Amino acid sequence: MNSGIGNNIRLSVFGESHGVAIGCLLEGLPSGVKIDYESVLAQMARRAPGKDKTATTRSEADIPEIISGIVEGVTTGAPLAIIIKNSDTRSHNYNNIKDNPRPSHSDFAAAVKYGGNNDIRGGGHFSGRLTAPIVAAGAICRQILKQKGITVGGHISQIGTVADTPFDPVNVSANELDNLSKKFFALNNLDCEEPMRNEVEQARLGLDSVGGMVELAAVGLPVGLGNPMFSGVENVVANMLYGIPAVKGVSFGAGFGYASMKGSVANDQMYFADDGTVKCYTNNCGGITGGITNGMPLIVSVAVKPTPSIAKEQKTVNLKTGENSTLQIEGRHDPCIVPRALPVLEAALSVALLDLLVKGDRV
Repeated sequence: MNSGIGNNIRLSVFGESHGVAIGCLLEGLPSGVKIDYESVLAQMARRAPGKDKTATTRSEADIPEIISGIVEGVTTGAPLAIIIKNSDTRSHNYNNIKDNPRPSHSDFAAAVKYGGNNDIRGGGHFSGRLTAPIVAAGAICRQILKQKGITVGGHISQIGTVADTPFDPVNVSANELDNLSKKFFALNNLDCEEPMRNEVEQARLGLDSVGGMVELAAVGLPVGLGNPMFSGVENVVANMLYGIPAVKGVSFGAGFGYASMKGSVANDQMYFADDGTVKCYTNNCGGITGGITNGMPLIVSVAVKPTPSIAKEQKTVNLKTGENSTLQIEGRHDPCIVPRALPVLEAALSVALLDLLVKGDRV
């Protein structure tokens, strides 16, 4: 398996959902950067299980233990290693999955690829549990970006059929993103929370799950990050975001909305602002043109699929007998992963942007 990503900032993730511990290695960080551990814990708490009715009841402290790379709260320049211990595991719930793979999960494909040697307990290395160290790494990268005037944040833009008010792509502010990043159920329109929660509860009661969307933003990015063609900002960011389990769609700015636009509407016409910088009246490009940041807010939408592990009986196959079969999944699973996915996706965006920033020799 290769579970690493990045060029100048490289993130590698290790461990299994029901193993002794999970963790990550973050290489390429600049030395001498002050890191606030409490801010890391705050982001971990947003992702942690067992804290909300929309999430799994699995209870994990999710306290990241930094074992190298930071001394007295300051980065040393050495690889930064983090481990997070697992404690609340119930592996017996997965005994029947080895022979009866879960629909839309990694079980079947992984069994074929790894000859049945893959760890299926809790999804093993394919589990969303592995996103916990990504949040820890992203929280550190996020602080470094913040010290450079770059702010990352996001909100739940949709759960089921209920949609939140989108960002103003031209005027989204650092203060707005900071406030959202302190919340578990982060919304622009607070009136959407109750109907969203109702969608999740109805899915849970029906032994089902529900998906949704997240909208991410970054402000304060300099003009000129990224490269054309295959090393563009979209390429780097999407590559990182697609590494998060359950992500099935990524779009920038107007995204698929471009398909129904005319050029006169789609084009982001420009003007000189009072401070002499070049701005756009609209931001359909999502802050990226030609693969390069143009100074406008970076806007990214991410589609998150419904949790595939549901209690409702489903059709599958029995790999041992070679016959069709059915499966009723036991265990503790999120009826909706979207609220907990939000801080993970913010973290992933932070890692990708810091990698681009270092690549541009700006750190």
